Amino acid sequence: MPQIRRLPENLVNRIAAGEVVERPAAALKELVENAIDAGATRVDIALKLGGLDGIEVTDDGCGMTAADMELALERHATSKLPDEAIEQVTTLGFRGEALPSIASVARLSIESRPRGADEGWKRVVDHGRVVEEGPAALPVGTRIRVDHVFANVPARRKFLRTPRSEYAACHDVVRRLAMARPDVGFSFSNDGRRIVQVQPGEDVATRVSRLVARELADNAVEVDVVRGPAEAPIRMTGIAGLPTYNRGVADHQYLFVNGRPVKDRLLTGAVRGAYSDMLARDRHAVLALFLDVPPEEVDVNVHPAKTEVRFRDPAMVRGIIVSGLRDALASGDKRSAQTPDAGAMGAWIREGDAPRLPDGDNIARDNRGVFAGQGWQQRERPMIPPPTPPIYRDMEGAILSGPTMLDPELAPQARAEEALEQPGDAERFPMGTARGQIAQTYIVAEAADGLVIVDQHAAHERLTLERLKAAGAGEGITRSQALLLPEVVEMEEADCDRIEEAAEKLGMFGLAVERFGPDAMLVRAMPAALKRADPARLLQDIADDIARNGDALLLGEKLDLVLATMACHGSVRAGRTLSVAEMNALLREMERTPRSGQCNHGRPTWVKLSMDDVEKLFGRH
Repeated sequence: MPQIRRLPENLVNRIAAGEVVERPAAALKELVENAIDAGATRVDIALKLGGLDGIEVTDDGCGMTAADMELALERHATSKLPDEAIEQVTTLGFRGEALPSIASVARLSIESRPRGADEGWKRVVDHGRVVEEGPAALPVGTRIRVDHVFANVPARRKFLRTPRSEYAACHDVVRRLAMARPDVGFSFSNDGRRIVQVQPGEDVATRVSRLVARELADNAVEVDVVRGPAEAPIRMTGIAGLPTYNRGVADHQYLFVNGRPVKDRLLTGAVRGAYSDMLARDRHAVLALFLDVPPEEVDVNVHPAKTEVRFRDPAMVRGIIVSGLRDALASGDKRSAQTPDAGAMGAWIREGDAPRLPDGDNIARDNRGVFAGQGWQQRERPMIPPPTPPIYRDMEGAILSGPTMLDPELAPQARAEEALEQPGDAERFPMGTARGQIAQTYIVAEAADGLVIVDQHAAHERLTLERLKAAGAGEGITRSQALLLPEVVEMEEADCDRIEEAAEKLGMFGLAVERFGPDAMLVRAMPAALKRADPARLLQDIADDIARNGDALLLGEKLDLVLATMACHGSVRAGRTLSVAEMNALLREMERTPRSGQCNHGRPTWVKLSMDDVEKLFGRH
C-alpha cells in the first residue's frame, strides 16, 4: 500500500496556483479585484508582452501595513471575510490564495502605503522565496508587479499561448471588471500603448458603450426591472442591444451577479430564450446585464475562479431575465439599427460623379462595358454608361426636344396616385406618410425628421407573427393534441432523466411525456402547433437544450419558429404592388406593434435617412 505523506509547502502552493493562476489573465483578474475591494477609485494596469513578461496594477485604495503585507502572502489569509458567514460575502475575492499562489510561480513585488502613514513598505517574493523587503516611497495605495509568470515552471510555461492571445484574454478581464464598476476609473495599456481609459462616475450605459462599441448606445434599450418579494427583491439593470444590432458570436454578452462578472449557462440560456423569436439561431444579442440578488439567494463559492454561480431559485432568475428583456425590447424596439451604412451612403451617385463622354469621335467600349478612349481617365471605381437621355413632350404628347431622339415608347412609365398630405401632428407618427414604392419591395415614406424606407415583406412578417402570438395568448396556441398511439422514444438514460424532471413544465406547453423504462420516454400528446413534428427529434433537441442551458425553453422557441414560418407565408410578399392606402395602413400598424423594428430573423424592417443626411448628399450642409 502506498505511503501517505504530507506535501511540501512549495508543492502545495504550486498546486493551488494551478487552480488560481491558469494564465496571466487569471493573475490580473485577482489583482484588479483586490484593488476594487480595497476601495480604489482608480486602477491603472500595464502589461508587458501581453502579461507574459510583466503585469503591473496600481490603485489608490486603503493600502497595507508591513504586517498586513506579510500576512497577505500566507495561504488562506484574507481581510474580506469579517466572520464565518461565507454566504453573506459581498467582496469579489475571499479565498485568500491569490497572492501566495501568484508569488509561487512568478516574481511578485508589492509596494503599499496605508492612509495616514508617512511611508510605504515593499516586499519582493521570487517563486515562493522572500528576496527583498524594506521601506518604499509611493502615494497612498498599492502597486503590485508580477514578472515572468511560470518562468521556473517550464511545463506550465509552454502551455501559455502567444502574447497576442494572452493580451486578448487580459483585455477581456479588464473590460468586464470596468463594466461592473462604473464608479471606478480604469487605465489599461500593453507594451506602452493605451488601450482603455475610462473615468469614474459614468452611468452604466455610457461605460458599457465605451468599452464594447460606441454605436451600441444608439442601438440599445435600457433595462431596469425588479421582481420577487419586497423583503428580498431581485433587480436587473443594464443595456440590451436591439435585435437588429447583433453579432455572429456570443462573446459580446456580459453578465454580472452582485457586481461579479460571471459566465453562467443558466443566464446565457435565458438571454437566448428572450431573443428567440427576434434573432436567427446563428446570430447573438449584444448586451450587459447586472443582477442584484440577495447574498443568501446565490452561492458564489462553486468555482475556484468564481466565474460561475448557483442560484437557490434558478427558475425565478431565468424568468426575470426573459420577461425583463422582452418587456424592455417591447417598449423600445420599434426602432431598428437604423444608422445608414457608410458604404451605402458612399454609393450614392451625385451629378458630379456621373461619367461623361470625352470630346471627339474616338470612343470605344471595352469588354467590361466601360467607356474608353483617348483622353479618358479611368477612375478607381468602375464607371457605368451614362443614362439614356430623357424624352421631353408637350401636353399633347408630341416630342419637343432632346439630346437624342429615341423611340417614344421607350420612355419610362410609372403608376401614380394622389399623395396624402403630411399630418399636422407628424411627430406622433415616426414612420411618416407613404410617398411611393420601389422595386415592388420597399416603401418610401416621409417623416417629420427624414426619409423612411420600409421592407414591406419583413415588416408585415413581424406584424403577422405578433398577431398570431397575441391570438395564441387568448386561444391557447400551445393546446395539446393527443396521439392516437403513444410513441416510445428511446434515449440515453441521462437524457431521459432530464426530460422526466422537466415533464411538468413541458406539459404546460402541450407536450405530455412520461418515463417508459430506464432508457425510453413515452409521448402521449404533442402541442397542436407541432402535431406534424417528429417526437423523437423533438425530445432529443429538448434534452440537449436542458443539458446545455439547464432548463427547457427550446420547446417554446420551436413554437415561436412554427409561428414565424406561418407568419412568413401569410405576409405581404416582396414583388406585390401596394396602393398608397395599403402602404399607410402598414406604417400605422408598425407604429402600434412591439418589436416591429426587426423581422423574425433579426434583420431591420426599416431604416431612416435623416434630413441632415439628405442635405449632405446635395451639398446643402
